[in-house]
Amino acid sequence: MTDVQLEGVTPLLDSSSLKVENSTNNNQNGLETEVEEAEDDTPCIDIIINNVVCTFSTRCHLNLRTVAMEGANVEYKREQGMCNMRIRRPYTTASIWSSGKITCTGATSEPYAKIAARKFARQLQRIGFDVKFSNFKVVNVLGTCSMPFKIKVADMARKYPREVSYEPELHPGATYRIKEPKATLKIFTTGSITVTAPCVDNVQSAIEHIFPLVAEFKAVKSEVNAELLMKEARFIQKHRVIKPKRPITKFEEDLEYEDSSDEDFDSEEDQD
Repeated sequence: MTDVQLEGVTPLLDSSSLKVENSTNNNQNGLETEVEEAEDDTPCIDIIINNVVCTFSTRCHLNLRTVAMEGANVEYKREQGMCNMRIRRPYTTASIWSSGKITCTGATSEPYAKIAARKFARQLQRIGFDVKFSNFKVVNVLGTCSMPFKIKVADMARKYPREVSYEPELHPGATYRIKEPKATLKIFTTGSITVTAPCVDNVQSAIEHIFPLVAEFKAVKSEVNAELLMKEARFIQKHRVIKPKRPITKFEEDLEYEDSSDEDFDSEEDQD
């Protein structure tokens, strides 16, 4: 018999082809699940920016007494020759010198630091100074993060004596300095790391650089073997020494009798 092909009718697939397609789909699903599990296993470390320090210049002389008298939220420190001005949004503090140099601290990001600096310049303009916002620069960034494990700081200092300086008598953390990107890290045994860098990008690069080094010195909790504890308890219970009861002498019986008679006498006096 000859095979007849009908027009407009799609031929049915063989069972072998269906099995191949099902196997490929299963393999793809398995690979996707493995990739998802691998992504879940990778630790997620949150970097928190605590402080951004920036500086700028007003390009004019500032009378600190006038700033203290007419400005809002100003603290005049005459001994130090400066003023402290504060704003709430973003919550920052500006240190103002008569030369026109101003340092802002307390911002949590570089854009917020620039917004705060421009707000301080605007307040000085409202007081009456000819302020020109110039030479804005982010000087220092302080960031912190916490590793999901504890760190053997002493072992790390022994292996990398040039990069790591650890003096437990002076400070509980080890100091690790990175030349490129420029950053200084304080590593603690609890797993917390404090990073000081010129910009936010350097903070992130420093954490990415230090993570594989710190992972080598991960402190593993000591696991207690329950079976050994059970065996030890059974051995102690089996081989414990039980002291035999010695017979009571006549002298001890007399002492017990005297003690009981004294108690009876005391009870009669209490009743009277």
